[in-house]
Order: sequence, then C-alpha cells, then structure tokens
Amino acid sequence: MTARPDAPSSGLIIAVDGPAASGKGTIASGLARAFRLPYLDTGALYRAVGLGVLGVGGDPADAALATQVAQGLRPGEADEAAIRAHGVGEAASLVAAHTGVRAALKTLQQNFARQPGGAVLDGRDIGTVIAPFATAKLFVTASPEVRADRRWKQHLGLGHVVSFEEVLADIGQRDARDRGRDAAPLRPAQDAVLLDTTHLTIEAAADAARRIVEKARDASGSSR
Repeated sequence: MTARPDAPSSGLIIAVDGPAASGKGTIASGLARAFRLPYLDTGALYRAVGLGVLGVGGDPADAALATQVAQGLRPGEADEAAIRAHGVGEAASLVAAHTGVRAALKTLQQNFARQPGGAVLDGRDIGTVIAPFATAKLFVTASPEVRADRRWKQHLGLGHVVSFEEVLADIGQRDARDRGRDAAPLRPAQDAVLLDTTHLTIEAAADAARRIVEKARDASGSSR
C-alpha cells in the first residue's frame, strides 16, 4: 500500500523554510551534516526552471513554458554558478508562482523527504505543503537589510556586478511575490519554530537550529 503524501514518516524529516537570504540554506546544510541526512535545496529546483526558461529565450511569467521546463527537469544537471546569478533569482521567483511548476516539482520533493531514514529540505513551503509530516519545522528569517547584505556579498563572491540597492529592492519584490502568490504562499507552518538570524553568527544560528531539531526529535520519539 502506498503511503499518503501527508502521512507521518518513521525517519527524521527536517523542514527549513524562510525568505530569500535568511540563512536557511546554510542552516539546513549544517543540520544535514549534524544528523547525517541527505539534503535538498528546493530553491535550486526553481532556479533551474527559471534558468531553463531564460535559456530558450522565454519569459518566466509564461506559465505554460515554465511548467514544460519543470516537467522535464533533471535535478543536479544545472550549473551551480549559473543558477546563482542575480537575474536567475528573479526568474525563479516568477516561475515559482505558477501552479503547474509547483505541481511538477512537488512529487520529486516529497519522494526525497520520504526516503528511508529521513532528510533535510529547505525552501518556502516545505513545512506547509511538501512535508507537513516533518519531525521538525523551522522558519528562518532576518531583517531585509541583513538578508540583502548577505545576498550582495554572495553575488560579489561569484563575480556578479550588482549594487546593494538593487539586491535590497529585489529582496523586497521577492518577499511580496512569495507571500502574496496563490500557490503555496510563503508563511510559517503553525507548528514551526521561528529562528531569527538577524543578530546571530553562523555558529550561533547553527547551534540554535540543532537544539530545535533535537527537541522535536526527542518529543517525536525518533531514533535518530
């Protein structure tokens, strides 16, 4: 018998949600190492779709084209540097608003979450849509200015020429789009633990996240 998509799992499943550049990726990858679990950056999937649409000269606002690209997506094939480009982030935010794109990627993400032993996934709708059955749910956030500074420095590190003001404006636009879309809007799950990283070092944020997961794991009786 096939388990329902929202059915509980015996593994340790960790859902890490939050807005752009909140630190959720760093936290999620750190949790994956700490608990020896496979990790999926679901935002990279949407970036790959956005890159695919741009690659054929399409408009990310074209729902039919974006859905077609998502349906043919093969995770891991996209160039990591290419999907982190400034313009691709905007395209990812646009394609993520399409119901067809989200439906095409939902099963892939849920299958990853439900693998034996559990997994760590980060994104914007993991605790609410993809894995409402997760053992631990974190909603990671930070002020827009701090998030913009982090993303700006990331762009500079990758050799992308972009101003801080441009990145801050992009953060604001993406926040509004992610929270206002009809399909899986960005919001904390009711049982998610809020983790504000505005004034935390990477080490302090990682430690706080680990303690949140340990508490949830112990409460659930998970063996991991």
